[in-house]
Amino acid sequence: MRPEIRNSNILIVGGAGFIGSHLADRLIEQGAGKVVILDNLFIGNKDNLNDAMLKGAVFHVDDAENFEAVEYIIDTYNINIVFNCATKALNYSFINPSNAFITNVLVLKNLLELQRKRAFQTLCHFSSSEAYGSAVYEPMDEEHPLVPTTTYAAGKASADLMLQSYVKMFDLDAFIVRPFNNYGPRQNFEGPLAGVIPVTIKKILSGEAPEIHGSGKQKRDMIYVKDTVGLVTEIFPLVPAGECINITTDQQLSIETIIETIAKLMGYKGTILKKASRKADVISHRGSDKKLRGLVGQYKKTEFDEGIKATIKWVENQQK
Repeated sequence: MRPEIRNSNILIVGGAGFIGSHLADRLIEQGAGKVVILDNLFIGNKDNLNDAMLKGAVFHVDDAENFEAVEYIIDTYNINIVFNCATKALNYSFINPSNAFITNVLVLKNLLELQRKRAFQTLCHFSSSEAYGSAVYEPMDEEHPLVPTTTYAAGKASADLMLQSYVKMFDLDAFIVRPFNNYGPRQNFEGPLAGVIPVTIKKILSGEAPEIHGSGKQKRDMIYVKDTVGLVTEIFPLVPAGECINITTDQQLSIETIIETIAKLMGYKGTILKKASRKADVISHRGSDKKLRGLVGQYKKTEFDEGIKATIKWVENQQK
Protein backbone atom coordinates (compact mmCIF):
# COMPACT_ATOMS: atom_id res chain seq x y z
CA MET A 1 0.00 0.00 0.00
CA ARG A 2 1.47 3.36 -1.06
CA PRO A 3 1.58 5.89 1.81
CA GLU A 4 -0.49 9.05 1.49
CA ILE A 5 1.27 12.39 1.22
CA ARG A 6 -0.70 13.66 4.20
CA ASN A 7 1.19 12.96 7.45
CA SER A 8 4.10 11.22 5.67
CA ASN A 9 7.73 12.19 6.17
CA ILE A 10 8.96 13.20 2.72
CA LEU A 11 12.43 13.83 1.31
CA ILE A 12 12.87 16.02 -1.78
CA VAL A 13 16.27 15.47 -3.36
CA GLY A 14 17.17 18.61 -5.30
CA GLY A 15 14.47 20.45 -3.38
CA ALA A 16 16.08 23.90 -3.42
CA GLY A 17 15.86 24.04 -7.20
CA PHE A 18 13.21 25.40 -9.52
CA ILE A 19 10.70 22.54 -9.57
CA GLY A 20 11.77 21.01 -6.25
CA SER A 21 11.08 24.15 -4.22
CA HIS A 22 7.59 24.51 -5.68
CA LEU A 23 7.01 20.84 -4.88
CA ALA A 24 8.02 21.51 -1.26
CA ASP A 25 5.40 24.25 -1.00
CA ARG A 26 2.76 21.95 -2.51
CA LEU A 27 3.53 19.03 -0.19
CA ILE A 28 3.30 21.28 2.86
CA GLU A 29 -0.08 22.56 1.62
CA GLN A 30 -1.21 18.95 1.36
CA GLY A 31 -0.37 18.21 4.98
CA ALA A 32 2.88 16.27 4.76
CA GLY A 33 4.12 15.31 8.21
CA LYS A 34 7.69 16.53 7.68
CA VAL A 35 9.27 17.86 4.47
CA VAL A 36 13.03 17.41 4.34
CA ILE A 37 15.08 18.95 1.54
CA LEU A 38 18.50 17.82 0.36
CA ASP A 39 20.35 20.01 -2.15
CA ASN A 40 24.00 20.76 -2.92
CA LEU A 41 23.07 24.25 -4.24
CA PHE A 42 24.75 23.62 -7.59
CA ILE A 43 21.93 25.59 -9.21
CA GLY A 44 19.46 25.47 -6.34
CA ASN A 45 18.97 28.50 -4.12
CA LYS A 46 18.19 28.56 -0.42
CA ASP A 47 15.97 31.62 -0.96
CA ASN A 48 13.61 29.40 -2.96
CA LEU A 49 12.78 27.68 0.33
CA ASN A 50 11.94 30.74 2.41
CA ASP A 51 8.21 29.96 2.53
CA ALA A 52 8.71 26.23 3.05
CA MET A 53 11.16 26.69 5.92
CA LEU A 54 8.86 29.15 7.65
CA LYS A 55 6.28 26.36 7.58
CA GLY A 56 8.58 23.76 9.11
CA ALA A 57 10.57 22.28 6.23
CA VAL A 58 14.10 21.14 7.10
CA PHE A 59 16.98 21.90 4.72
CA HIS A 60 20.29 20.02 4.46
CA VAL A 61 23.10 21.19 2.19
CA ASP A 62 24.78 18.02 0.97
CA ASP A 63 25.27 16.01 -2.20
CA ALA A 64 22.92 13.18 -3.11
CA GLU A 65 25.75 11.60 -5.10
CA ASN A 66 27.14 10.73 -1.65
CA PHE A 67 25.36 7.51 -0.66
CA GLU A 68 26.06 7.91 3.06
CA ALA A 69 24.62 11.43 3.15
CA VAL A 70 21.33 10.27 1.65
CA GLU A 71 21.23 7.22 3.90
CA TYR A 72 21.78 9.36 6.99
CA ILE A 73 18.97 11.78 6.16
CA ILE A 74 16.47 9.04 5.29
CA ASP A 75 17.26 7.21 8.53
CA THR A 76 17.31 10.32 10.74
CA TYR A 77 13.91 11.58 9.62
CA ASN A 78 12.25 8.18 9.19
CA ILE A 79 11.41 9.04 5.57
CA ASN A 80 8.44 7.29 3.93
CA ILE A 81 8.42 8.95 0.48
CA VAL A 82 11.20 10.35 -1.71
CA PHE A 83 10.75 12.72 -4.66
CA ASN A 84 13.91 12.86 -6.78
CA CYS A 85 14.27 16.23 -8.52
CA ALA A 86 18.07 16.24 -8.51
CA THR A 87 19.79 17.02 -11.80
CA LYS A 88 22.23 19.41 -13.43
CA ALA A 89 20.85 21.77 -16.05
CA LEU A 90 20.76 20.62 -19.67
CA ASN A 91 23.14 23.45 -20.65
CA TYR A 92 25.71 22.04 -18.23
CA SER A 93 26.07 18.97 -20.44
CA PHE A 94 27.84 21.19 -22.99
CA ILE A 95 30.32 22.27 -20.30
CA ASN A 96 30.88 18.97 -18.50
CA PRO A 97 29.09 16.25 -20.48
CA SER A 98 30.20 13.26 -18.44
CA ASN A 99 29.29 14.82 -15.08
CA ALA A 100 25.85 15.90 -16.33
CA PHE A 101 25.24 12.29 -17.34
CA ILE A 102 26.64 10.72 -14.16
CA THR A 103 24.66 12.95 -11.78
CA ASN A 104 21.35 11.83 -13.27
CA VAL A 105 22.33 8.17 -12.96
CA LEU A 106 24.27 8.15 -9.68
CA VAL A 107 21.71 9.99 -7.55
CA LEU A 108 18.95 7.64 -8.65
CA LYS A 109 21.20 4.60 -8.16
CA ASN A 110 21.75 5.66 -4.55
CA LEU A 111 18.01 6.07 -3.95
CA LEU A 112 17.11 2.75 -5.58
CA GLU A 113 19.74 0.90 -3.56
CA LEU A 114 18.38 2.42 -0.35
CA GLN A 115 14.83 1.59 -1.37
CA ARG A 116 15.89 -1.97 -2.20
CA LYS A 117 17.15 -2.21 1.40
CA ARG A 118 13.73 -0.97 2.61
CA ALA A 119 15.06 2.36 3.89
CA PHE A 120 11.88 4.04 2.60
CA GLN A 121 8.67 2.99 0.89
CA THR A 122 7.86 5.01 -2.27
CA LEU A 123 9.97 6.82 -4.86
CA CYS A 124 8.69 9.36 -7.40
CA HIS A 125 11.46 10.11 -9.89
CA PHE A 126 11.45 13.23 -12.07
CA SER A 127 12.65 12.44 -15.57
CA SER A 128 12.48 14.90 -18.48
CA SER A 129 10.86 15.09 -21.89
CA GLU A 130 14.41 15.58 -23.18
CA ALA A 131 14.82 11.81 -22.81
CA TYR A 132 12.60 11.41 -25.89
CA GLY A 133 14.82 13.59 -28.09
CA SER A 134 13.19 15.23 -31.12
CA ALA A 135 9.75 13.88 -31.91
CA VAL A 136 9.57 10.78 -34.10
CA TYR A 137 5.79 11.24 -33.96
CA GLU A 138 3.50 13.67 -32.17
CA PRO A 139 1.98 13.91 -29.71
CA MET A 140 4.73 11.98 -27.95
CA ASP A 141 3.20 9.37 -25.67
CA GLU A 142 4.98 7.34 -23.01
CA GLU A 143 5.78 4.62 -25.58
CA HIS A 144 7.73 7.08 -27.76
CA PRO A 145 11.30 5.83 -28.26
CA LEU A 146 14.02 7.36 -26.12
CA VAL A 147 16.46 9.02 -28.53
CA PRO A 148 18.34 11.56 -26.40
CA THR A 149 20.44 14.22 -28.14
CA THR A 150 22.53 15.40 -25.14
CA THR A 151 24.35 13.65 -22.32
CA TYR A 152 21.90 15.30 -19.91
CA ALA A 153 19.04 13.60 -21.73
CA ALA A 154 20.97 10.34 -22.04
CA GLY A 155 21.46 10.38 -18.27
CA LYS A 156 17.73 10.91 -17.77
CA ALA A 157 16.85 8.06 -20.16
CA SER A 158 19.40 5.75 -18.52
CA ALA A 159 18.08 6.54 -15.04
CA ASP A 160 14.52 5.82 -16.16
CA LEU A 161 15.50 2.41 -17.49
CA MET A 162 17.41 1.66 -14.29
CA LEU A 163 14.36 2.48 -12.18
CA GLN A 164 12.11 0.23 -14.24
CA SER A 165 14.58 -2.65 -13.98
CA TYR A 166 14.84 -2.25 -10.17
CA VAL A 167 11.05 -2.33 -9.91
CA LYS A 168 10.93 -5.58 -11.87
CA MET A 169 13.83 -7.16 -10.02
CA PHE A 170 13.02 -6.12 -6.45
CA ASP A 171 9.28 -5.26 -6.48
CA LEU A 172 9.87 -1.64 -5.49
CA ASP A 173 7.16 1.02 -5.32
CA ALA A 174 8.84 3.49 -7.68
CA PHE A 175 7.53 5.35 -10.71
CA ILE A 176 8.55 8.05 -13.18
CA VAL A 177 7.03 11.43 -14.00
CA ARG A 178 8.29 13.00 -17.22
CA PRO A 179 7.60 16.77 -17.26
CA PHE A 180 7.82 18.73 -20.48
CA ASN A 181 9.27 22.26 -20.61
CA ASN A 182 8.72 23.99 -17.29
CA TYR A 183 8.80 27.74 -16.76
CA GLY A 184 7.81 30.10 -13.98
CA PRO A 185 9.14 31.84 -10.86
CA ARG A 186 12.43 30.58 -9.35
CA GLN A 187 13.88 29.35 -12.64
CA ASN A 188 17.57 30.25 -12.80
CA PHE A 189 18.30 33.37 -14.88
CA GLU A 190 22.03 33.79 -14.14
CA GLY A 191 25.01 32.55 -16.15
CA PRO A 192 25.35 29.82 -18.77
CA LEU A 193 22.93 27.43 -17.06
CA ALA A 194 19.96 29.79 -17.18
CA GLY A 195 16.63 29.04 -18.85
CA VAL A 196 15.59 30.84 -22.04
CA ILE A 197 12.46 32.46 -20.56
CA PRO A 198 14.00 34.08 -17.46
CA VAL A 199 17.11 35.06 -19.46
CA THR A 200 14.95 36.84 -22.02
CA ILE A 201 13.05 38.67 -19.29
CA LYS A 202 16.30 39.68 -17.59
CA LYS A 203 17.81 40.94 -20.85
CA ILE A 204 14.80 43.16 -21.57
CA LEU A 205 14.79 44.49 -17.99
CA SER A 206 18.51 45.29 -18.37
CA GLY A 207 18.02 47.10 -21.68
CA GLU A 208 19.63 44.35 -23.73
CA ALA A 209 18.22 42.75 -26.88
CA PRO A 210 16.72 39.28 -26.47
CA GLU A 211 18.11 36.45 -28.60
CA ILE A 212 16.77 33.61 -30.71
CA HIS A 213 19.18 30.78 -31.43
CA GLY A 214 18.64 29.09 -34.79
CA SER A 215 15.47 29.53 -36.81
CA GLY A 216 13.21 30.04 -33.82
CA LYS A 217 10.87 27.43 -35.28
CA GLN A 218 11.97 24.85 -32.70
CA LYS A 219 8.89 23.89 -30.70
CA ARG A 220 8.53 23.27 -26.98
CA ASP A 221 5.62 22.01 -24.91
CA MET A 222 5.47 24.63 -22.17
CA ILE A 223 4.01 23.96 -18.73
CA TYR A 224 3.82 26.34 -15.79
CA VAL A 225 5.76 24.98 -12.82
CA LYS A 226 2.85 25.16 -10.37
CA ASP A 227 0.76 23.10 -12.78
CA THR A 228 3.55 20.51 -12.83
CA VAL A 229 3.74 20.04 -9.08
CA GLY A 230 -0.05 20.10 -8.79
CA LEU A 231 -0.39 17.32 -11.35
CA VAL A 232 2.44 15.27 -9.84
CA THR A 233 0.86 15.29 -6.39
CA GLU A 234 -2.56 14.54 -7.88
CA ILE A 235 -1.35 11.44 -9.71
CA PHE A 236 0.95 10.32 -6.88
CA PRO A 237 -1.50 7.73 -5.49
CA LEU A 238 -2.57 6.57 -8.96
CA VAL A 239 0.52 5.70 -11.04
CA PRO A 240 1.38 1.97 -10.93
CA ALA A 241 4.90 1.03 -9.88
CA GLY A 242 7.37 0.99 -12.74
CA GLU A 243 5.28 3.16 -15.03
CA CYS A 244 6.07 6.54 -16.55
CA ILE A 245 3.64 9.38 -17.12
CA ASN A 246 4.02 12.60 -19.11
CA ILE A 247 3.37 15.82 -17.25
CA THR A 248 2.10 18.27 -19.85
CA THR A 249 -0.77 20.71 -20.34
CA ASP A 250 -0.40 20.50 -24.13
CA GLN A 251 0.76 24.04 -24.93
CA GLN A 252 3.20 23.68 -27.81
CA LEU A 253 4.89 26.91 -28.85
CA SER A 254 7.84 27.84 -31.05
CA ILE A 255 10.85 29.55 -29.47
CA GLU A 256 10.08 32.51 -31.72
CA THR A 257 6.54 32.77 -30.32
CA ILE A 258 7.83 32.45 -26.75
CA ILE A 259 10.32 35.31 -27.18
CA GLU A 260 7.79 37.49 -29.02
CA THR A 261 5.17 36.90 -26.30
CA ILE A 262 7.60 37.98 -23.59
CA ALA A 263 8.56 41.08 -25.60
CA LYS A 264 4.90 42.00 -26.13
CA LEU A 265 3.96 41.57 -22.47
CA MET A 266 6.96 43.67 -21.41
CA GLY A 267 6.28 46.39 -23.98
CA TYR A 268 9.59 45.76 -25.72
CA LYS A 269 9.68 46.99 -29.32
CA GLY A 270 13.40 46.74 -30.02
CA THR A 271 15.48 44.27 -31.99
CA ILE A 272 15.41 40.54 -31.41
CA LEU A 273 18.87 39.19 -32.26
CA LYS A 274 19.32 36.05 -34.34
CA LYS A 275 22.17 33.80 -33.21
CA ALA A 276 23.60 30.53 -34.49
CA SER A 277 21.64 27.43 -33.62
CA ARG A 278 22.74 25.35 -30.65
CA LYS A 279 24.12 21.88 -31.26
CA ALA A 280 21.88 18.93 -30.43
CA ASP A 281 18.85 21.24 -30.05
CA VAL A 282 15.57 19.35 -29.97
CA ILE A 283 13.48 20.37 -32.99
CA SER A 284 9.97 19.59 -31.81
CA HIS A 285 8.25 18.52 -28.61
CA ARG A 286 4.57 17.98 -28.04
CA GLY A 287 3.62 15.60 -25.28
CA SER A 288 0.56 13.40 -25.22
CA ASP A 289 -1.57 13.96 -22.13
CA LYS A 290 -3.87 11.00 -22.87
CA LYS A 291 -2.49 8.82 -20.08
CA LEU A 292 -2.50 11.76 -17.66
CA ARG A 293 -6.14 12.55 -18.44
CA GLY A 294 -6.97 8.88 -17.99
CA LEU A 295 -5.86 9.23 -14.38
CA VAL A 296 -7.10 12.69 -13.40
CA GLY A 297 -9.69 13.61 -16.04
CA GLN A 298 -9.76 17.22 -17.16
CA TYR A 299 -7.21 19.35 -15.37
CA LYS A 300 -6.78 23.07 -14.80
CA LYS A 301 -3.93 24.71 -16.65
CA THR A 302 -2.26 28.10 -16.52
CA GLU A 303 -2.43 29.83 -19.89
CA PHE A 304 0.98 30.81 -21.22
CA ASP A 305 0.41 34.58 -21.09
CA GLU A 306 -0.65 34.37 -17.43
CA GLY A 307 2.32 32.22 -16.51
CA ILE A 308 4.70 34.60 -18.28
CA LYS A 309 3.22 37.59 -16.44
CA ALA A 310 3.87 35.86 -13.09
CA THR A 311 7.41 35.00 -14.20
CA ILE A 312 8.13 38.59 -15.29
CA LYS A 313 6.93 39.85 -11.92
CA TRP A 314 9.19 37.42 -10.10
CA VAL A 315 12.30 38.30 -12.15
CA GLU A 316 11.56 42.01 -11.64
CA ASN A 317 11.45 41.45 -7.88
CA GLN A 318 14.79 39.60 -7.96
CA GLN A 319 16.39 42.52 -9.78
CA LYS A 320 15.37 45.06 -7.13
